[in-house]
Amino acid sequence: MLKQQLQLKLSQKLSPQQIQLMKLIQMSTLDLEQRIQSEIGENPALEKGMENENDEISSDQFDDYQKDQNINTEDINIDAYLSDDETPSYRAQANNQSNDEKEKMIPLSGGVSFHQYLEAQLQSLILNDFERPIAEFLIGSIDNSGYLRRTLVDLIDDLAFTQNTVVDEYQLKTVLDKIQSLDPPGVGARSLKECLSIQLSRKETDKPLISLSKKIIDTAFDEFSRKHYKKLQDRFNINEDELRAVFDEISKLNPKPGGALSEGGQNNHIVPDFILTIENGSLNVTLNRRNTPDLRVSNSYKEMLSGYANAPEKNKSMQEAVLFIKQKLDAAKWFIDAIEQRHQTLFLTINAIVEYQKSYFLSGDEEKLKPMILKDIADKIEMDISTVSRVANSKYIDTPYGVKLLKSFFSEGIKNDDGEDVSTIEIKKFLKDLIINENKKKPLTDQIISILLKEKGYNIARRTVAKYREQLDIPVARLRKSI
Repeated sequence: MLKQQLQLKLSQKLSPQQIQLMKLIQMSTLDLEQRIQSEIGENPALEKGMENENDEISSDQFDDYQKDQNINTEDINIDAYLSDDETPSYRAQANNQSNDEKEKMIPLSGGVSFHQYLEAQLQSLILNDFERPIAEFLIGSIDNSGYLRRTLVDLIDDLAFTQNTVVDEYQLKTVLDKIQSLDPPGVGARSLKECLSIQLSRKETDKPLISLSKKIIDTAFDEFSRKHYKKLQDRFNINEDELRAVFDEISKLNPKPGGALSEGGQNNHIVPDFILTIENGSLNVTLNRRNTPDLRVSNSYKEMLSGYANAPEKNKSMQEAVLFIKQKLDAAKWFIDAIEQRHQTLFLTINAIVEYQKSYFLSGDEEKLKPMILKDIADKIEMDISTVSRVANSKYIDTPYGVKLLKSFFSEGIKNDDGEDVSTIEIKKFLKDLIINENKKKPLTDQIISILLKEKGYNIARRTVAKYREQLDIPVARLRKSI
């Protein structure tokens, strides 16, 4: 049965302009630079250069023209040209440094990728027409660490479905053995055990130490990985010095054979978004506005608008042209304001963070870092927590103590025995120092570390110690033990 009903509903929605502004705030300096260059080319109403006072956008001529033609501007959908596809994003920067100080080039990195390096070596292998596409498929299945993290059965199924190639396990293993003979040694391994074994096989196996090391990896990898020294000595009838030599030899191997090459193909250049300097004991922080052109609205577009306004005859096509110009001019004006608002938001937030952590920034001592959460800064600058989160996301600050990730200054806190708030960053630093200076033959357990932290005044439970240790990517005591 059909029936009608009336329902009132109150909802809040972000406008396209607000969404665009949030995206701009979250962008890093490099991302913003790339977006700017792209958007300047898409909006013809934007130009690089200083804005003159006489070039300010005047709507008088447009308004006069509008009145003559009775153009209904209420029907103009501004959102249509402020979408991601139409809205330009560009840098509207104030000059706060000389032209000589500006870095005009964006650092680039080039080279051969890890997979291209492997494919180039295929030319040196003896492969028939049947094996070559299988070898190319296997290389494409290797991850950036150099491992083939799939079973032979899964690879056989993929070859059948995606490449229409029927291959049995023996044929696939034959091609895989050839792939594993490529450089870097250990590439194409399906596990850490196989990776280390392949690398040892490439060494002089007639040497007793190499032979023993390979034997331990092949037959007692579990005991080796768990560092059960006594079991290894008894099983292979070797003394402590011989076992230490084996571990030293294996430690020289690369557990991630593809790591160095895959990282080399990426651009890891970090551009700080903020620059902090200390002058006469006072902190000064500025936005990094490198490669930032001054923006203005195109004079030619203003002249076109003026020409249409003074035209003796007004027709429909002319009205459409005026509406198009208005869209581009309004979009340019709004976006310049959005960029400026981004800079103001970033500047306000970073100053609040620097003021909050003033003791740390003046000394560089991590023990002086105060507990700080997003809400602390949001309340200070009277903005939403999500805005502060976007500012801190993927942003870096260049300090006298190095380039730091802005998000790393945010941490929770606990109270010590004196009732003072202590940042978890300080506790983690103390924990890390304890482990660095421990006796590696008798490494500290989480329980002992908890006791030492309590003696320092930090009332930390063993479970919390384990959590902090994992966050620092430090293994358990048994795996830190050495001979």
